[in-house]
Amino acid sequence: MTEDRYVAAIEISSSKIVAVVGKVRPDGQLCIIASEQEKGVESVRYGVIRNLEETSMRISRILSLLERKPAVAPRRITGLFVGLSGLSLRSIPTRVSINLPDDTEITDDIITRLLQQARSTAIDSSLEVMDAVPRSYTVGRLETTSPKGAVGDSISAEYDLVVCRPEIKNNLIRTVQDKLGKSIKGIVVTALASGQLILSAEEKRLGCMLVDMGGETTTVSIYTNGHLVYFATLPLGGRNITRDLTSLNILEERAEEIKITSGNAIPKETVSTLNYNGIRDADVSNIIVARSEEIVVNILKQIQYAELKDSDLPGGIVVIGGASKLNGMLDLLSNKSSLNVRRGTLPQYIILEDTKISSGEIIDVASVLYAGATGNEAECLERPAQERVPVTGDANTETGPEPEVETKKTHRNKSGGWGGKITGWVSSMFGNAEDDSDPLD
Repeated sequence: MTEDRYVAAIEISSSKIVAVVGKVRPDGQLCIIASEQEKGVESVRYGVIRNLEETSMRISRILSLLERKPAVAPRRITGLFVGLSGLSLRSIPTRVSINLPDDTEITDDIITRLLQQARSTAIDSSLEVMDAVPRSYTVGRLETTSPKGAVGDSISAEYDLVVCRPEIKNNLIRTVQDKLGKSIKGIVVTALASGQLILSAEEKRLGCMLVDMGGETTTVSIYTNGHLVYFATLPLGGRNITRDLTSLNILEERAEEIKITSGNAIPKETVSTLNYNGIRDADVSNIIVARSEEIVVNILKQIQYAELKDSDLPGGIVVIGGASKLNGMLDLLSNKSSLNVRRGTLPQYIILEDTKISSGEIIDVASVLYAGATGNEAECLERPAQERVPVTGDANTETGPEPEVETKKTHRNKSGGWGGKITGWVSSMFGNAEDDSDPLD
């Protein structure tokens, strides 16, 4: 009987670090059996790890907590799928082509050559290509989304190169792999994984926009005809609102509490006279509304930057991320555009067995886990190796020639030479970061 496969993933952002363990059943169903998080991560700014030591210590604590959970123990986490996000992530369109002999049948090898050509396209030297997402192919003069098996004398394709500064990926590897000794089973672009998991095929065919509103950044992914056509990361998020509120002479922790409990992105119809320990409700409202409108305006501006109109996106806007939970934020987004707006949720085929963290809070890391688990057959957890303990006093047990024993009774070791010592199991696996593979293909 085929056994369950255990996988694990981690998402490191400016507001929190979240890790989950999942179990892939023989029928392919993914169950999230354990989750842990740490909030308020000062060592990560705009998605980039700034302090490797502090971040590795936080991750180590999270993984230890996961390993102690009944659904995971006694297994140990030896590898992780790691989410990639950050301010410099964006897409660059490029077109590549290959000339072929007449009547050549397009094979997987030819498509791979085309992909490699796209990934090696000359771009800004300060950026690294993390993925190449195809929009469409043309075989001869026939445009198609499924080129394999078609016949022609040439093949060309338009790709969206997903690029970022190498620092983002390198610091992930240095933290997870080098400092913690965990094998990186795959580096997954979080926004692409979320689009794969959260958006329906119909929404992507119609045309839609996925918005992930985080603490310090907001990512915007736009799909038309079933394919990604635009991707950008904005340096705006929920923390901008919180920091604006600190201008009222309050600490950031207090500002965050006020934002969550009484904040609203929509202007209030009547001016409130409420006062929170010397802080006027009207002042809080003005600050939150002003920054919320700035964030929403910049999100909707991406449609224009993608050279599209609202009418090109009848699938509407799907919103995820912690900052989107601010009261009135989705309503504001809907009011400022002509598009339908809905909150993204985990699909029903993802089973959440550990409910310590809400499904809305783990959408990103669940997307990374799903992309990694479906992209390869990697195992991320191992059982500790059980050391064989010799059985003493068994006349039939043969452990080799008996050692010579001191004949003087007063010098005999009563422990039989074992000393009562049992060594523990330690796993330190160093793998290669598979940054050049697309787990969603």
